[in-house]
Amino acid sequence: MGQSPSTPQSGTKLRVIGAGLSRTGTASFSAALAILLNGPVYHGGTQTTTGPPDEITTWMKVMRLILNDNVPDRRQALALIDRQLDGYAAITDAPGTQLVPELMEIYPDAKAICTVRDPVAWEKSMAQLEGLVRSSWFLRAIMLPIPGMRHFMDYLALVALQWRRIYGRNGGPGGAYHKHIEWLKEVVPEERLVFVDVRDGWEPLCRALGMEVPKDIPFPRVNDSEAITRTVRRHVRRGLIRWVGIFAVVGVMSFGVYFLRR
Repeated sequence: MGQSPSTPQSGTKLRVIGAGLSRTGTASFSAALAILLNGPVYHGGTQTTTGPPDEITTWMKVMRLILNDNVPDRRQALALIDRQLDGYAAITDAPGTQLVPELMEIYPDAKAICTVRDPVAWEKSMAQLEGLVRSSWFLRAIMLPIPGMRHFMDYLALVALQWRRIYGRNGGPGGAYHKHIEWLKEVVPEERLVFVDVRDGWEPLCRALGMEVPKDIPFPRVNDSEAITRTVRRHVRRGLIRWVGIFAVVGVMSFGVYFLRR
């Protein structure tokens, strides 16, 4: 979240399913995959918050269909996912991390790579996102004039429902980390699942993909926390500016009506 959205590249096939939870280095992981796979990577947090409006609404439709838990809706969801990811070499971050079984079904040759970090540090990092949920009434109002982002709080609510579906009623940020690892081991065959820590650099990731370490290219280090803060501030600023414009137009029109009636 907070980087620049990627653009699909015709003919590119999805080769990696990023199965690691948000705030486990997914931005750095995405940048590294883009280099190794020589193709665009679909980082969910970035695409849904900085991409076209239909990015977020499409994933909302996907999650509603999955949550309905029936065969026809699941089939429709798989078709939407496949269309959404056409032209990308990999997908990382939410909502893909909670759709791993579906992604594996669509892309049977893709490898699932889960980014990991210290669970305690992860819980503290997730507190930043929890703050967004706590201020949902404010963000919902501010972002109402912004296409796409006006749906953001409803999107987060659907993500939360999917979390509870996978991790149980107590599967919030405080308990989801370990449950997510257990869930992946249940739904992903052992030969297709790899765990990596982005702090270890190129070697583990390249080994997982059977590729050589890039020469003279440092492993990308992206500060996702700062990027999230910048993105939220930018959207709040956009929302406030649009509200000012709306009130200005309404004020002028009201004055015009009043003047004509006089």
